Amino acid sequence: MAEKVGILIGEAEVEAKIEEMAAAISKEYEGKTVHIIGVLKGSVFFMCELAKKLTIPVTMDFMSVSSYGDGTTSSGIVRLVKDLDESIEGREVILIEDIMDSGRTLSYLVKILKERKPASFKVITLLDKPDRRVVDIEPDMTGFIIPDRFVVGYGLDCAQKYRNLPYIGVIEE
Repeated sequence: MAEKVGILIGEAEVEAKIEEMAAAISKEYEGKTVHIIGVLKGSVFFMCELAKKLTIPVTMDFMSVSSYGDGTTSSGIVRLVKDLDESIEGREVILIEDIMDSGRTLSYLVKILKERKPASFKVITLLDKPDRRVVDIEPDMTGFIIPDRFVVGYGLDCAQKYRNLPYIGVIEE
């Protein structure tokens, strides 16, 4: 049976929020080059749209992580699958996430990236599910705080489907 996807946050609202976030970042980092790091695969859509709207110089890189578990729950063990291609020492770094829920993955990435001595370091997420947090970590900038529902679209997937939806959707039973 095919899933039905309802709209949680519409395309125009997502685009407006990304524009607002880009304006704030451009103002804060005026006169500097910012190095954005996307967490694969989910952050790609958000990261690209954000980068297009920034008015400051941007460089970018990607990381990929995996967490062990039974497929539906994480064991809390995070493993680095793809590391950065370049050093971030002395750079203005922003880690870009699609969604923050338990905080385990983000906590792991923040720890290893801060050890690499960036000039500054921030975490930006499009979506935040604070009700699912099990680690004491908060993003520096959030697009939307959402309820504890399974969301898809704008890079978020369900078994690799729905990433390409231009809005944030929820799978309805």
